[in-house]
Amino acid sequence: MTADGEQDDDQQDDVSVNGVTVAGMSLEALDSVAWDTLTTADPRYPVDDVARALRLLALAGAQATEEHCYPLYSLITRDGCPTPSAAAAALPFVAALAADPAMGARVTLVELLADMQAPALADEDWTATRALLTDPDPAVRRAAIPLAGAGARLLERWRVESDPAVRLPVLLALGEVASGRTGRDADDARAVLAGVLDGDDPVLWVAAVDASAGYDRDLPVRQMERLLEVFSDLALRPRFEEVWYTPTVEGPWNREEVLRSTAWSFRHDPDAQLSFAVRLVRTAHRTGDAALCREALDLAWQILTERRSVGAVLLPLAGELLADPDGAVRLRAANILAVLGPAAAPYADRLAGLLDDDGADTYLDGTVGEIARWALARIGDPRALPGLVEQLCAQMKEVGRCYVLADPRRPDSKDVLVPLRAQASVLLPAIRQTIRQDGARGDATRVFLEVLEAWGQDALPALPDLLPLLSDTWTSIPVIRVLEAMGPAAACAVPALHACEVLDSPGNHQAVAAAAVRIGGDRAAALRFFGDALLAAEEPPYGAIRALADFGLDAAPYAKQVRYAMDNCADWLRFHAAVTLWSITGQAEPSLRVLEEFVLPVADGGDGFGIFHDALHALIRRGRISPAIQAALLTIRRSERRLSAQGGYQKILDDEVLRALVDRALACAGPEPAAATG
Repeated sequence: MTADGEQDDDQQDDVSVNGVTVAGMSLEALDSVAWDTLTTADPRYPVDDVARALRLLALAGAQATEEHCYPLYSLITRDGCPTPSAAAAALPFVAALAADPAMGARVTLVELLADMQAPALADEDWTATRALLTDPDPAVRRAAIPLAGAGARLLERWRVESDPAVRLPVLLALGEVASGRTGRDADDARAVLAGVLDGDDPVLWVAAVDASAGYDRDLPVRQMERLLEVFSDLALRPRFEEVWYTPTVEGPWNREEVLRSTAWSFRHDPDAQLSFAVRLVRTAHRTGDAALCREALDLAWQILTERRSVGAVLLPLAGELLADPDGAVRLRAANILAVLGPAAAPYADRLAGLLDDDGADTYLDGTVGEIARWALARIGDPRALPGLVEQLCAQMKEVGRCYVLADPRRPDSKDVLVPLRAQASVLLPAIRQTIRQDGARGDATRVFLEVLEAWGQDALPALPDLLPLLSDTWTSIPVIRVLEAMGPAAACAVPALHACEVLDSPGNHQAVAAAAVRIGGDRAAALRFFGDALLAAEEPPYGAIRALADFGLDAAPYAKQVRYAMDNCADWLRFHAAVTLWSITGQAEPSLRVLEEFVLPVADGGDGFGIFHDALHALIRRGRISPAIQAALLTIRRSERRLSAQGGYQKILDDEVLRALVDRALACAGPEPAAATG
């Protein structure tokens, strides 16, 4: 063996044969294990790799690193899966390595031992691992806390531990004992927590509040005043990072991370949680504590995306924060105002003054100026329009842009532009120029086609720029959808449609033919086309059934086939068959009962928001709702939750759209109207 603990392969064999002990572990004992009878956590890895990894760790000695330990995680631990048999054989060797004070990466080895704990190993000898709780190294003692097992060991550790950075995680672990057990251990743990709650150490007190919330969930709410005081005390901020450790998290927690965890304990009391966030923001803004203000605003944002009534509370606060000296705070404030839309109109002048503000945040997407422009667009302020399309194009062409969907971020281009249909004449020149420049394969082109489809006839001036895109399979189908949205006003595009290239699929050829008849202006020919498609199909065709709804009573001859689809299909096809049957017969029943299937569940907490959206449109178009639907919509209108399965700003925008449709649908309640004519 060399002086630094390393040796070549031949020397390793000699050491093994002679029973040499390296880093507290006998290599001879390692070689004596019948590894070939055991299994690893992953069948792709041979069991010999376990012995090899342990040997390399032992030979590395003081130079061992986390990387030396990583193979063992894959070999002998497997979260949620059966414990491999090699784990029991490896346990004493890992314990020996972790206990050796001359060994490197001891903390990682102790963490490995904690991850190895499983019912299958309950009968193994863990004595050596429990001894790590008294190790001279505080970092090792801290990592060993999950190995304590019974509450008695944790209580003993609490009594004798003097290092604050170990005492705090022991206290948090006692909170788990107090919350998850009954009997003497739980009672003793609660007594410890009660004593700390009466103590003078403010950071340890916060830990006791967090730890006690598991069995007394209202405690954080009752202690809100002192929590606000502790988190707002700038002098205490470094203290959190000095002592707040948890065994499962690498490195210490800072104050903001602890605040995030503490705020989670308010989740059962939304009003208290909002009050907690708002008061933190106000205090932090007043004292110039930008880090606290940012974290509290993130909490407020999260609550805003979940509860619709929160906007009224946050509106004036966000408006005030537009003048905050910290760019990251202004960015968050601008995001809040942007998603609040027209309600933020009183702050339009302030937002307009921030259009050139490049304030940003390392972990959030966008600048203050970009979000301010979006906020103005949501308000309907014309000052948002100059340069808007160019800004969105630059955003779409960015390389390496990343963000978290739930966080405040720059909106997708279509979410900005689709609501601006009334300003289409102002925005179309820049959109058309981009389409001409980027061509069919440009990223912006595909997005703008979605926008033009939503704008329908208002996008008609762009028709000359769309026709060349029909010759590219990348854009032909999206362009076809735009032309259909434009309707008969785009009839001049029929020859180009017939000549367009689409992917070699019967469905795409059908889409071309369908679009041609829909925009051709010959209503009778279009009806025959879709009717014949319905009659000729072996299975009910979704496209034809949906299209027939536009023809009202003229499509009544096909009612039998549509009724068959409604009665024998599921989900979207059943839904659209019900809508079409109502349209072409003028009779609300039985279609209205089918539509109830897609409305009523949302009132009970369901999340089928896409089909719910279409159901509301159908009900509004027909001008009638059933008593059951009326009751469900009233329940939905009173609910606090956001009507969206998305995250972040999209959740708020979706909710806004659906609630507007709910109001329109409720306005349809009344006596049955005369038979519809399509």
